[in-house]
Amino acid sequence: MKSSSVFKRAHNRCLNKLAGTEPGALLPAESKLALDLGVSRTTVRAVLSSLTSTGIICRDGSGRRLARRPLAADYFPEAQTESTGAAVERRFMEWILQGDFRPGKLINCAELARQFSTSTTAIREHLAHFNHFGLLERRPNSAWMFKGITADFATEIYEIREMFELRSAHRFAELAPDAAAWSELDIIEREHRQLLANIDERYRDFSRLDERLHRLIHDASQNSFVVNFYDVISMIFHYHYQWNKADEKERNFVALHEHLAYIAALRSRDLRTIDAKCRAHLKTARKTLLQSIDLRLNPD
Repeated sequence: MKSSSVFKRAHNRCLNKLAGTEPGALLPAESKLALDLGVSRTTVRAVLSSLTSTGIICRDGSGRRLARRPLAADYFPEAQTESTGAAVERRFMEWILQGDFRPGKLINCAELARQFSTSTTAIREHLAHFNHFGLLERRPNSAWMFKGITADFATEIYEIREMFELRSAHRFAELAPDAAAWSELDIIEREHRQLLANIDERYRDFSRLDERLHRLIHDASQNSFVVNFYDVISMIFHYHYQWNKADEKERNFVALHEHLAYIAALRSRDLRTIDAKCRAHLKTARKTLLQSIDLRLNPD
């Protein structure tokens, strides 16, 4: 169990919940924790056993109490909490952003599987998302071809993104105060402020932070179609950012502040404020995307 990404994700989510709890407080029952963390009671018992062994919680009769607040060292590294699908998605995104990934480029499943240390089945399942939207074309010998993205396609995808994200943001605002997503939002907000404090040296780190925030919001929809669609959104928007390096630091500085305003709106739970901040940020993202597409199609 302790080598399982499911266990490690639940472990970290539980730590996030406990981070805002006063030492000495009684923990919820196993059944309530299992519901809050979205895992089985077996996994919750494994998490509680681990937290007991590290002195974070302690037994108190038939219940458990928080002995001390979690430290950064108590968390599993983010890479260890990823599912196979999430790990493939992250590696694929990094591969796209680091390479010369132009329309017409061939993708070989077997080569990617070796490079990512995973199965060809996992690679094919991930690429199938993009094939459905016409971004990839199947070729012989387990190969795919990247077809590229036009401004018209980007405009259509933006309209769907806005619709899905607004709905997801509303669902996020409806989450219970003790839902794990709020603790994850706290962590993401802190990382935004840390990035702003070091924007001159770290502005290129924005892409990964942008991905984490928007995925967290989409996950709140609890709708598999919305969540799976975000894979396509993420690839389109982050892939095209690499084509537009002009004013990259300034653009990321603006986007970080838009994110913080968006996060504050989510915490307000006011749907009008959420809509306004969400639309404003997505409008900026659309403008950047279209400029990047124009730059790729007209490099001179």
